[in-house]
Amino acid sequence: MQRRRFLGSCLATAGGFLRAPLGHTQSNLSEYAPLLARRLTRGMKVGVVAPSSAPFEQEVIRFALDIVESLGFVAVPGEHLFKRKGYLAGEDAQRAEDFNTMFALSDIDAVFCIRGGYGAMRILPSIDYDTIAANPKVLMGYSDVTALLNAVQRTTGLITFHGPMAHAPFTDYAYGSFESVLMSHQRSLNLAAPPPFETAPGKVERDNRLHTIAGGKASGHLVGGNLSLVAATLGTPYEALLDGAVLALEDVDESPYRIDRMLTHLMLAGVFERINGIVLGKFTDSEADGPSLSLGSVFADRLGQLGLPVLRGLMIGHVPDQATVPIGAKVVLDADAQTLTTAGPYLV
Repeated sequence: MQRRRFLGSCLATAGGFLRAPLGHTQSNLSEYAPLLARRLTRGMKVGVVAPSSAPFEQEVIRFALDIVESLGFVAVPGEHLFKRKGYLAGEDAQRAEDFNTMFALSDIDAVFCIRGGYGAMRILPSIDYDTIAANPKVLMGYSDVTALLNAVQRTTGLITFHGPMAHAPFTDYAYGSFESVLMSHQRSLNLAAPPPFETAPGKVERDNRLHTIAGGKASGHLVGGNLSLVAATLGTPYEALLDGAVLALEDVDESPYRIDRMLTHLMLAGVFERINGIVLGKFTDSEADGPSLSLGSVFADRLGQLGLPVLRGLMIGHVPDQATVPIGAKVVLDADAQTLTTAGPYLV
C-alpha cells in the first residue's frame, strides 16, 4: 500500500500535469473504470506520427500513409514526420509536438505510430496528458511505442492499443484482428488467438502453438507489451499500471540470457506480486550465440512457480500476423483453456 501511495504521489507531481485516474490503483476488476475512445469508422482522419525512430528511407513514410488510406481512413502526417536526427525521428521537442498536436486537433480521430526503434521514453515528460484525457482517441503502435501506450493509459485512463505500425502491410490475420477490435468493437472477444491451421497427415502447427506454463484463471486490466520497455520504465512515474493487471510481454532480437535478466529484474522489483496473470506473446529472433538455456526453460524457471496463470504463444509482438489488443481493457485469462478474453468495453 505504501508503494501505491508513493507512485500516486509521483504521478501527481511529475511534470505538473501527471495524475493517477481515480480508481486506477484498484485490483478489483469491478472497480476499474477506463477512459474510452470512439471506435473507428471509414472516412475518419488518422494522424500519423513518429515518436521513436525514423524509417531508413523516406519512401517508407509515404508507403505508410498509403497503408492508412487503404484501411479507409484519411491519413494526416505530423508536421515533423519526415524529420530525422541520427536514430531518432527528429528532435525530442518535434516528436512530442506532433504527438500532442494530434490529440489537440478536434478533427483527428485516431493516432497511429509509424514505427518503433528508440526514442519514445525520451518524450514521456513532454506529453500533454491533460489534453489527451480531454480528447480521447485511439492510439496504436507497439515495440518502443509500448512506453507511450502504458504511460498514456496509466496517467489518463485511456485504453490504448498494442497493434500494427503504419509502415507495415497488414496480413489477413492482422487486418481481421484490427477490424474486430477497432472497427467492429466485438464484445467478449478472444484476443490474439493463433490463426487457423488445417492439420493433415504429417502436417501440424509448429510456429503458432499455445503453451500453458502455469494453469489457472485470472482477471484484470491488460497492460504491458515489449518486455524491454516494461523493464526500462519500471520504477518511473510512467511504468505500466501493474496493480491487479494481466501483464502481456513480447520482444525481439533478445537472446535467452537477456530475457532471463529482464524477467529477473521484474521479479526482484516485486512486479509478479502485484499482477494477477501473465500472457507471453512472440519472442522473435531470440536465438543464442553459444551455450544457453532454451527460451522455454527460461520461462518455466522464471515464471512457472509464481502461483500465477501463465500462457505463452499469443499473436502479440514482432510478427506479420500481429493481433491488436487493448491496453487497459478488462480481460480474463484462462491459462487452462488457453484464452485471453475481453471482459468489458474498450471503445464507445
